Amino acid sequence: MIHALSGGVGGAKLAVGLAALLSPPELTVVVNTADDFDYLGLHIMPDLDSVLYALAGLNDTERGWGRAGESWVCKDTVTSLGVDNWFALGDKDLAIHILRTEWLRQGLSASQVAAELTGRLGIAHAVLPMSDEPVSTVVLSEGQRIAFQEYFVRLQCRPRADGFEFAGMETAKPQAHWMAEMTSADMQGVVICPSNPYVSVEPILALPGVKDALKRQPVVAVSPIIGGRAIKGPAAKMMAELGHEISPLGVARCYQGLLDGMVIDIEDAALAPQLRDLGLQVTVTQTLMKSRKDSVQLARETLDLLARCRGAS
Repeated sequence: MIHALSGGVGGAKLAVGLAALLSPPELTVVVNTADDFDYLGLHIMPDLDSVLYALAGLNDTERGWGRAGESWVCKDTVTSLGVDNWFALGDKDLAIHILRTEWLRQGLSASQVAAELTGRLGIAHAVLPMSDEPVSTVVLSEGQRIAFQEYFVRLQCRPRADGFEFAGMETAKPQAHWMAEMTSADMQGVVICPSNPYVSVEPILALPGVKDALKRQPVVAVSPIIGGRAIKGPAAKMMAELGHEISPLGVARCYQGLLDGMVIDIEDAALAPQLRDLGLQVTVTQTLMKSRKDSVQLARETLDLLARCRGAS
């Protein structure tokens, strides 16, 4: 049994590769939900939907987010009525948000809603929200507190990031089935997908008991940084603003005390000795996933590294 911790597009891409290699009983994908928010009366779960669309083969690979073959009639109509419609919801995407919001209103938990959607989209693998309680990322910027989607979408990541808070974390608990699996004798390890370490992975790790549970398992991470840049999203900008090295070394230090191994790109091969000096086993390979074939190959090498770490423990 392998757990993958995922957030954003990079996490969704690796989840596709892992799902191609591991059977449904062997893989659980745990997804960041601190990006979730309510918009126009609908409950939006961006990271979870990215994983669902990718696993169902419905994702827009050219745009990099949302659903393929999307239309925008509702969005354009709302805008024409004079509303500042800053968060783009496509018509197909809206169907998911409408159903989710209605099911939550009826009393289903976030986990139950995720199970409904995975089943109806034909996804066999378990995709779990990190928690059934709401957690919201807040970006701290020059004395201001900015809700994450405002920062990420409306403000296009322009404000300086001085730090982050996770509102609601004090009352949130890790998803129950996930934590039960973490203590199972069948657990073989954890993969941290190439997701933003601050706003996609840290909310998962910050849940009570999660880091302690991870320390009992072999854990490998795939670096989201290649050659000093993030392929998508503001991870590199955040690292610079927080005074962290924009490299796999900087990422490894974000996860200090948790990792047994790290997968890095061939552009960063020169950093492998320094990562090994941190006590990590390292795989150097192509980590940029341009196709499903790339996702599967990266997943295969990540699982191989996890097996090596498991054997060494």
